[in-house]
Amino acid sequence: MKLKAISKVAPVCLAAVAIFLFIAGGAHAADRPSVGRGAPDPLHVDQIIGADGKGMFTGAGVPDDLVAVVAARDGKAPPGIKPLPIDVFTTKNFYKDRKFWSDPRYFRCNSPTAIEAQWGAYEVPEIGSNPPYTAAWGYCDRDYPRKEIVSPYPFRTAKAHYEALLAEAKAKGGPTVYTQATVPQWNGRYKRRNGKTSSWYHGAITQIPTYLSLLTPEYQTYFVQQMYHDAADNTPQWPGSYCWPDGFMRRFAQYGASTMNLIVTPTLVQDLRETTYNYLTQIHIGRSFKEDGGIPHLGVNVPRWYGETIGFWDGEALITWTSNIQGWVAHASFEFSNKMQSIEIYTPLKSAKGEMTGFRKETVLYDEDALVDPVRIVHYWDKVGALGSGEPMQYVHCFQTIFPVKGAPTQKLPGETFEFSPPDIYGRPWAQIWEKYHEKGMERPQEKKLFGFQ
Repeated sequence: MKLKAISKVAPVCLAAVAIFLFIAGGAHAADRPSVGRGAPDPLHVDQIIGADGKGMFTGAGVPDDLVAVVAARDGKAPPGIKPLPIDVFTTKNFYKDRKFWSDPRYFRCNSPTAIEAQWGAYEVPEIGSNPPYTAAWGYCDRDYPRKEIVSPYPFRTAKAHYEALLAEAKAKGGPTVYTQATVPQWNGRYKRRNGKTSSWYHGAITQIPTYLSLLTPEYQTYFVQQMYHDAADNTPQWPGSYCWPDGFMRRFAQYGASTMNLIVTPTLVQDLRETTYNYLTQIHIGRSFKEDGGIPHLGVNVPRWYGETIGFWDGEALITWTSNIQGWVAHASFEFSNKMQSIEIYTPLKSAKGEMTGFRKETVLYDEDALVDPVRIVHYWDKVGALGSGEPMQYVHCFQTIFPVKGAPTQKLPGETFEFSPPDIYGRPWAQIWEKYHEKGMERPQEKKLFGFQ
């Protein structure tokens, strides 16, 4: 079987893709042509069906809402697949294997989430009888197309994207200004549709080389480092395990912040969610960023875990720009830098009676340090109740009981005494732990910036 290079993806069901994009565009595009929003939805996972009719989940774990079967267990390659001489489960130094990273077989055709699932992070372990050598294989003939991930818009920066959308609004006499009496009635409780497989970003439906094709060489190294330690030595360093901040991109992750309380006023829109911690996004309507310190910012020029957000109304659509974000990571996904910025477009969905039933949230991500191209995520949110209905939203605070003792996540009981050296929280702390305890003897690239620990 001929496998694709890092910059290519297999042409999967092209006719079905074209039909789906036509239908999606007709149903959900913006109400007029736009240079910066309302492009047809990316291909949904349900539109790619394998020969066994099980969908295209590419690895060992089994998501709740997309049942699949592992392609091959106990280290055996699937029929017709010739294993590489070395892979992420058997290598002695993944840093030296860059020539193999573009081949799905290096990861045994597992998606990022499937790599995490091998040791039982989600469901039954698939690591086999002699771990890690007997790790399961995923489906080598299935992948999510890269062209469905990258932004369909021509912009290379969030600023250019935002300014183009603002110019469109001004051309029709906008941006729209509301009073408290006329502001769109979006207040309510919302739930993200389709669970864990509703986006490529959730890590369950994309071959790792396709994921790597989105990243710069530096961030490719970071991502393979994460995959190696999840796969080979079972030492994941998930921020939530240690009560570290979840970071900006966790809002888009499979388990992260999938319920929302939305409060709308003429000058401020507040999005409040809960998971390991509380997520708070405040959209400042009509304000502008300061650009005196390199990265656009509203307050003091210090990065924020969830950034700072400005926005405007274009009719009933809400358009936002988030900047000044603290670089971080969400597990099973890429690390991002302090240059991460997002453009997000909230477009209301309405019933036949004109009542708001939810909204389409289109997000384009820009990060010149981490991403070679801007990428897009489209989620749908369904309204599930009014503000104040149902169970009240709880304030969540994480109390640490798991510590990276000798480089491995370890539960500690109250009253226990043990040796522990806190990592630098702003210096890729997960990498500091891996490199100190689990990469001894590995020859690394010479560029100092590739390391979290020296």
